[in-house]
Amino acid sequence: MFGFLAVILGPLMRLVYAIIPNFALTLIVFTAIVRIVSLPLNIKQQKDMAKNAVFQPMIAEIQEKYKNNQQRQQEELMKLQQEYGFNPMSGCLPMIIDMVVLFGIIEVVYRPVQYILNIPAETIRAACEQLSISVQNTNTMQTSLIQAIHAGAAQPAALTAEQFGAIKSFNTMFFGLDMCDVAGLRLSPLMVFPLLAAVTMFLSIWLTQKLSGMSAQMQGPMKYTMWAMNAFFIYYCFTAPVGFSVYYTTSNIFMVLRSVVTYKIYSPEKYKAQYEQELAAKKAASRSKKKVEVEENGKKVTKEVSSRELDKLRLERARRLEDEKYAGGRTTPLTEEERAALAAAQKGKRARK
Repeated sequence: MFGFLAVILGPLMRLVYAIIPNFALTLIVFTAIVRIVSLPLNIKQQKDMAKNAVFQPMIAEIQEKYKNNQQRQQEELMKLQQEYGFNPMSGCLPMIIDMVVLFGIIEVVYRPVQYILNIPAETIRAACEQLSISVQNTNTMQTSLIQAIHAGAAQPAALTAEQFGAIKSFNTMFFGLDMCDVAGLRLSPLMVFPLLAAVTMFLSIWLTQKLSGMSAQMQGPMKYTMWAMNAFFIYYCFTAPVGFSVYYTTSNIFMVLRSVVTYKIYSPEKYKAQYEQELAAKKAASRSKKKVEVEENGKKVTKEVSSRELDKLRLERARRLEDEKYAGGRTTPLTEEERAALAAAQKGKRARK
């Protein structure tokens, strides 16, 4: 269900594979392209995290003040967001995109014959049945088909000569290991790939949180959510074809490089100081007094009011003017007699014209 992005990622990887006819190298190059394209989003995330850090003391103050009144707490938090123009969830978009891409990659790694070699799923299933390959486990069916044909299986009737040749020449080897194999939990050279994925995952999360300032903002369960989500993908590294481990390891390495580069160029401390200055200016503006002329007891007097008080006075005046404008308007529907009389009057008026 979450691998819907495979219909887009697969053809893109097909283009890369046409230039670099090696499945593992295709995954590595494709990862580099994805990380470079998503860099502006990651920079925006770092800026948003720095901006949100400025508002954390104000948020904590509201949460403590109204801890026994959840409705009032939500109202005050919403008012804070509207007044100062920030969104506490804005930094989540890159993480959501990363997760969707990961599931899309898993789908492509499970089904490379369909998404990279562009052979229809029905044809693949029929070919597997003809070669006595189990079709019950759809996650390993296509990689098993590749391995069977690489091992010398005869061409099944379901495949054309061109399709059979494409599968036979599909290069899944990397350092002498087949990217269609599953590492599992047994000791073998394949275990290197999921272990590398796990090590680089811990390094990338730790460094990203430290350099972006995220760790200081995360409290309680939220602090471990990112770890839990990525631990879930480590599970896939052991249970999915090791091609996914290659992608995940490469992705983590690029995340480490991205964190270092963005920290040097877009330091969170720099943006935090900038947003603190902007917040202080907004607070000063809201506290500044302005002289306005108001009416009290039928007399016009000059008063000094804050921006918030001025907004309140303007709202009251707008309501008063509206009441005056519609003071003579009806608030109840016309009776049948009144409607008949009104219709007769309008008819007579038209006749006189």
